[in-house]
Amino acid sequence: MPQTILLVEPMLDQIEARLDADFEVLRLYDPHAQEAVNARLTDIRAVVTGGGTGLSREWFDKLPNLGLVAINGVGTDKVDLDLAAARNVHVSTTPDVLTDDVADIGMGLIIATLRQFGTGERLVRQGRWAAGTRLALGQSLRGKRLGVVGLGQIGAALASRATAFGMQIGYFNRSPRQIEQNWERFASPGELAGWSDVLAICVAGVSQTASMIDAHVLAALGPEGFLVNIARGSIIDENALLTALENRTIAGAGLDVFLNEPKIDPRFAALDNVVLLPHQGSATVQTRMAMGQLVLDNLSAFFAGRTPPTSVVPLSGRGQ
Repeated sequence: MPQTILLVEPMLDQIEARLDADFEVLRLYDPHAQEAVNARLTDIRAVVTGGGTGLSREWFDKLPNLGLVAINGVGTDKVDLDLAAARNVHVSTTPDVLTDDVADIGMGLIIATLRQFGTGERLVRQGRWAAGTRLALGQSLRGKRLGVVGLGQIGAALASRATAFGMQIGYFNRSPRQIEQNWERFASPGELAGWSDVLAICVAGVSQTASMIDAHVLAALGPEGFLVNIARGSIIDENALLTALENRTIAGAGLDVFLNEPKIDPRFAALDNVVLLPHQGSATVQTRMAMGQLVLDNLSAFFAGRTPPTSVVPLSGRGQ
């Protein structure tokens, strides 16, 4: 009899077909499946969820035989890792495979923000260009200083892309790391922001980084500085960011992530100095297929009694 898993949110059709072939899949996002889910809580040993959704403490309590939370993404901020460790529950992610696509989104937001792609597109679409309205001049990337907050795989990949566009690179990382490039390291996000023309947020969204980018950091970035966030909305004091954008105490922003997404603060929609994306960092067919394969690999290992290959919670060698 196949093992029972809980699927919290949809995945690619090809991946879901493979899940259905190997497991009994209960779909939490299907309103017609709620009765079946509630009737099978003790049978569910693995949950597949997204990084932005995670799994609440309430669901940990509902699933007494839970052994694996397989995250289709790299963010673990929506899963209580301490609780998982205490419950002897593996938490796996899908690292490495989404680095390039997320870095590409970051580079795209830098270009779109400095060269005013959003404003220009609206100018053409609304007929105002034809009526004689001119787009104000943008900013060249060449020679600009890019400050990267969080020089992990994604941050380093973004910095490499920006180097190809002639940008200078500085970074803040919470822990020391060896790099071959001649990039300048700063002691704090505020010092980095004071040096930067563009501040890119690439750090993990964990409790230690909550509101790391606050009013002080934004003030250091200044009225000619731009902010790009491809990490998590929680890293920025969102009210301070909105105030800075509204008052033009920073020049603009390019954002792929927000607090309370997808129901973001309506103040963003009224701004003409921000480019908004609906959390699309890893959203390509190729990357989502690779992420899905890692989810399948983690499920297979767990049910075979092995440690899931990308588990982030050490559990004394326990597989099942």
